[in-house]
Amino acid sequence: MNPDDRAATTYKILLPMKRKPGMSVEAFREYYENHHAPLAAQSSGMLARYVRRYLDAHPHPETGEPGELPYDVITELWFDDEATFRQTLAYLTSSPMPAEIVADEEQLFDRASFRILTVVEHDTDLDAVRAALKS
Repeated sequence: MNPDDRAATTYKILLPMKRKPGMSVEAFREYYENHHAPLAAQSSGMLARYVRRYLDAHPHPETGEPGELPYDVITELWFDDEATFRQTLAYLTSSPMPAEIVADEEQLFDRASFRILTVVEHDTDLDAVRAALKS
């Protein structure tokens, strides 16, 4: 997918995940970035992008409490085409992960918290819309 092609459709799988109980946020992020992400990337040849979005809670305006979030990271798996997206989704929802990945995930995640979500993203070219409105 060409990043400059704003009319493109993007296919993603989102994996919201919670860190293992008792693990600090800092240790979680360090382990994910320096150990798990490189391990997972080795078997991710079909991906266009592999993105981790770490979540931080901020104080609620009324209570002042940030609260505990249900997830610590949302991992995004991006695909260049619908066929690869669907093929990967079928694998993730019907096949056990390789033992090496599972063993590493057990060091990092509360695996029961895993969810698999799909996104089909349509990006509006706002410049084109605004230009059309002016004419």
